[in-house]
Amino acid sequence: MTIIRSVIRPAALVAAAFVAAAASGIVAQAQEPAPTSNPDAKIVGAATQTPKTPAQLKDQAWTLLSDAVADDKHAESRVQALAALGLMGGNARSIKMIVTAMQDNDVDVRVAAILAAGETRAASTTTPIRGMLDDKEPAVDFIAALTLWKMHDRSGEDILTAVADGDRKTSAKFMSGTTHKINKQLHDPASMAKYGAMQGASMLLGPFGIGLSAFEYLHQNGSDTARISAIEAIAENHTAPIRAELIGATTDKDLGVRAAACKALARYREPDAVKALANEFEDAKMPVRLTAAAAYLISTGAVIGSPVEGQAVTTRAH
Repeated sequence: MTIIRSVIRPAALVAAAFVAAAASGIVAQAQEPAPTSNPDAKIVGAATQTPKTPAQLKDQAWTLLSDAVADDKHAESRVQALAALGLMGGNARSIKMIVTAMQDNDVDVRVAAILAAGETRAASTTTPIRGMLDDKEPAVDFIAALTLWKMHDRSGEDILTAVADGDRKTSAKFMSGTTHKINKQLHDPASMAKYGAMQGASMLLGPFGIGLSAFEYLHQNGSDTARISAIEAIAENHTAPIRAELIGATTDKDLGVRAAACKALARYREPDAVKALANEFEDAKMPVRLTAAAAYLISTGAVIGSPVEGQAVTTRAH
């Protein structure tokens, strides 16, 4: 992880998806539990509120996402919001927020926006991503080219060729048709080894959608990555017992487990799954709140989620 953290800038990792940051003031001090060995333990004992209508919950979900992606004081909030927005497929409203974020001043946010666009698999995002191939930051160029390639768009082939070429001089014939500025760092094997490691280790990491820093954050905060992986695996099996397991996991003390469970529940339409997701709008941790918001909108049919194996279905009895 030390190598990966040094890729783009020491203090702010590219694609710092769902890096820790519980928003201040989300829960009143009086509602906080006694100190616990796990800083990500779920806040419990909050005052009971009057149940909200489905329309109110839908508005709240959108507000959570739009406020976070527009938080100009906290880049990590914008990155986390983009990770959640990437789950929402070709929805026009979420795509607009993603595309707007591609012009952000923060390199981490621009990378997160490109990755979120790729995660949606929406054809409408290819043109904006192409516009990022000449970004001043080589990391953005590279991630844009790689994302386009995975979307079967070869516009960034010259950039990927420069990376593959390393420190060898690329022949004019091989590079014919080059239209993008090739940053010298793209030819630096040491630098690009870091970029490649970052991407190869899966930028789309677990429930967080984007960013290797999430992995390190989970370890720092005591999250059990084995449990997170197990949740992602069993979520592919749409049965009533699995749904019950996922719903139970939304109240787990582990941040990563809660976020993974919320993402998995996006595939379910049953009322108990929808209710569990709505409950997480008040979670102490922003990654969970935002993942729950996006998952709620998908689960209720307000938006169609990004294409994945096992789209939202009605659970089988067994």
